[in-house]
Amino acid sequence: MVELFNTAIYNPLYNAFIFIINIIPGADVGIAIVILTILVKSALLPLTHKSVSSQAKIKEIDPEVREVKEKYKEDKQEQARKIMELYKKHNVNPFSGCFSVVIQIPIVLGLFYVFFRGLNTINPSILYSFIEMPVNINMVFLGLVSLTEKSMILAFLAGATQYIQIKLSMPPIPPKKDNKEKISFKDELVRGMNMQMRYVLPGIVFFVAYSISGAVALYWITSNLVSVSHELYVKRKAKNIIHMNESDHGDKK
Repeated sequence: MVELFNTAIYNPLYNAFIFIINIIPGADVGIAIVILTILVKSALLPLTHKSVSSQAKIKEIDPEVREVKEKYKEDKQEQARKIMELYKKHNVNPFSGCFSVVIQIPIVLGLFYVFFRGLNTINPSILYSFIEMPVNINMVFLGLVSLTEKSMILAFLAGATQYIQIKLSMPPIPPKKDNKEKISFKDELVRGMNMQMRYVLPGIVFFVAYSISGAVALYWITSNLVSVSHELYVKRKAKNIIHMNESDHGDKK
């Protein structure tokens, strides 16, 4: 399994990384990290788009879903039926894109490992015959930040951009109900997981990015910024589609 991962994912990404270093003036490794991350994330956009679009639509109609849940809270079967009708009305499939997300995981991990373990010394044994060994590499990103050392600034930016990306992609935190009203275990669990994803994960990203190196932090920042840009685009498009569906539905009535 490890051999397959290296042959199919890690080695091609590693060679692409070295190739980019070779063609960049000054052999700036930081710029190479940014370019390769953008290229890989862009190549994965067709896979992520369906999942992100579905999540954006779900987030957009969340107030309507809450109304249905509140209205039919005593009849779970009718509640589920009405929610599915709402999804159908807005052409939303809550399970779409799950398979595409699974496919992306090994590719994203491969990219991470390239920056995690492939920067200290170039490994000529895994370079393709048409990839030249770099003569000199510049590990100081834009002449400002050393990527071989820990960077508090880059780690903070990695955590901050991760928080923004999660905030945009996740549904809003369900409001706490009145104290007189019993809170279900499911609602409390969803609320707890939502809070942890929003506030704990960015902290973990900050800690890991600072513990490893500035190179990994720069990769995280770039990856998050690409995801945020995509989320904003899809969110705007989903909002327009929802409004169009509502207009069409109103005209039919």
